Amino acid sequence: MAEVTNELMYELLKRMHQRIDRVDTSLGEIKSEIQSIRGTMISMQQDVHNIYGVLARHENRLDRIENRLELRELAEAQARFEPHP
Repeated sequence: MAEVTNELMYELLKRMHQRIDRVDTSLGEIKSEIQSIRGTMISMQQDVHNIYGVLARHENRLDRIENRLELRELAEAQARFEPHP
């Protein structure tokens, strides 16, 4: 078995320190990527919210149009039964 010396321990600690630095750098990159993904998700959520708003406005307009058409059809039906001069 190899003898454990201070130099060997020092070399092992230096290697561990280098690896920990690389892990720390990678972790920082991963954090920034997650923040970017979060920003994208928020913008997508806002887009979907805007789409729902547009759909609601269109639905309201269609409801008003349908209501006017029903009133017109009712008036036309009523006019058939009224005497014309």
